[in-house]
Amino acid sequence: MSKGPSGTECRLSPKQQDRLAAALREGPAAHGYTEDQRWTLARVADLIARLFRVNYTLRGASMLLHRMGFSPQMPAHRPIERDEDTIATWREEVWRQAKI
Repeated sequence: MSKGPSGTECRLSPKQQDRLAAALREGPAAHGYTEDQRWTLARVADLIARLFRVNYTLRGASMLLHRMGFSPQMPAHRPIERDEDTIATWREEVWRQAKI
């Protein structure tokens, strides 16, 4: 008879996990990471330590996020200043001329 999944118990309570999920949804800038809008494992581990005074390794943070239903994401690298109308115009006019 199985006793369930092996491994250590989660060091965060379900309530703390809900609070962590809400903090992650706020985004990195809301927690002082203004360089870019990406959550890294190091940032997540740091956030957990600041919010709950519990230290996680990068692997432990990864496993916790997976257990909470988060998955690795690759951000779309698009500048905020991107102007879709200008790009469409360029494709229609300039690119067409360049292909000739």
